[in-house]
Amino acid sequence: MGPARKEIMPTDIIMPQMGESIVEGTITKWLKKPGDKVQRDEPLFEISTDKVDAEIPAPASGVLQEIKVTEGTTVGVNTIVGTIAADGEAATPAKAASAAEKPAEKKEEKKAAPAPIAAAVAPASPAAAPHADEDEEARSSPLVRKIAREHGVSLSQVSGTGLGGRITKQDIMQFIESQGSQPARVGTDTLARPAERSETAPSAGPVKPPSPAPYPGDLVPMSKMRQLIAKHMIESRRTSAHVHCMYEVDFTRIVNLRAKQKAGFEQRHGARLTFMPFFVRAAVMALQQWPIINASLEGDNIRYHRQINVGIAVALDWGLIVPVLKNAGDLNFLGLQRGITDLGERARTKKLKPEDVEGSTFTVTNPGQFGAVFGLPIINQPNSAIMGVGGITKQPMVITDKDGTDSIAIRSVVHLTLGYDHRLIDGAIADQFMAQVKKNLETWSEEVG
Repeated sequence: MGPARKEIMPTDIIMPQMGESIVEGTITKWLKKPGDKVQRDEPLFEISTDKVDAEIPAPASGVLQEIKVTEGTTVGVNTIVGTIAADGEAATPAKAASAAEKPAEKKEEKKAAPAPIAAAVAPASPAAAPHADEDEEARSSPLVRKIAREHGVSLSQVSGTGLGGRITKQDIMQFIESQGSQPARVGTDTLARPAERSETAPSAGPVKPPSPAPYPGDLVPMSKMRQLIAKHMIESRRTSAHVHCMYEVDFTRIVNLRAKQKAGFEQRHGARLTFMPFFVRAAVMALQQWPIINASLEGDNIRYHRQINVGIAVALDWGLIVPVLKNAGDLNFLGLQRGITDLGERARTKKLKPEDVEGSTFTVTNPGQFGAVFGLPIINQPNSAIMGVGGITKQPMVITDKDGTDSIAIRSVVHLTLGYDHRLIDGAIADQFMAQVKKNLETWSEEVG
């Protein structure tokens, strides 16, 4: 006899603890399916916590053997959510499982034989093979698959009109509308025949259709991030006495400076020159003069923060997050640009850590990137103020020369809005702060690096 084969235990995949205060996480998406090969440190699944959304890497190389926690489920940290088997080990349990399923299937067939009526109503074909399931998943979204399950439709019967044959919501709804009445007629005719032979059988009354929803449309659960955004926004409106003021800024000097410097800036530093560091730098300089704007309330006390930590709102395809640029008052222009770019990229690729979204003392948001003239942003608690940046547009403006002569010129204009907590900040202080931000931008003289 040869030596006994050493059994290789699968590697557990656990829900990580993303920060000291995090006690649970929600699995929002598995990036691999059971049977897929994975490499160590390759993104394996996505989670959402009270702080951040993040991609979690595979703890080992091998084959994803089992998913123990499905998408949309919230579990505590250190919970085993799946297992990874070494190459060549994962196939054994699958074969054993399929072999064990066959006798059970035969028994079920024997039991089902004496019931022709049930057999006539049931679908003609067995469950689709794993390859078909994978193909359907690749050709459809979770919403489409949910609609198909609710209506008992196999997606293999639906022709997709989306890119690459992808099945859209319109495709599945049109299929259901065109085919939905046919199964009902077949089932009714089949079940009615025994009743027709029996003279004593009572006649069935008309079947009432199910009551429609009061408001037609799709009902989908909110994501974890969406729930948290909703909670934080309502809490902020209830907590702070929101007031807004808006300033029009002649942004022409900076627009021309950026156009002149952006190519050389990227060559020297390997980073794009954007407008955001100009706004952040102008705000930081004003915050140093008006520290009450950088303060926060703690009960009946005012906390004056020694550092200026600027939250930069980042719009994502699945929500909004506010990573924090720490110690922004200690950074030069190049440091601001690199820090803002890094936070934005890591937010969009789900690489942020919990500490990256904590500790802000002031926030800047930029609805203008989508074309908004200005916005009235909600304060990011526990901050006392948030500055909104509108879109940069060309407008005719009255320009007064040094000798007092007025003329009309086409200028690049941006509208800045300050949302502030009137419990802590008076209107006069807010206006003086914004007037300083406006002056910093209109008279910009710093080198951009």
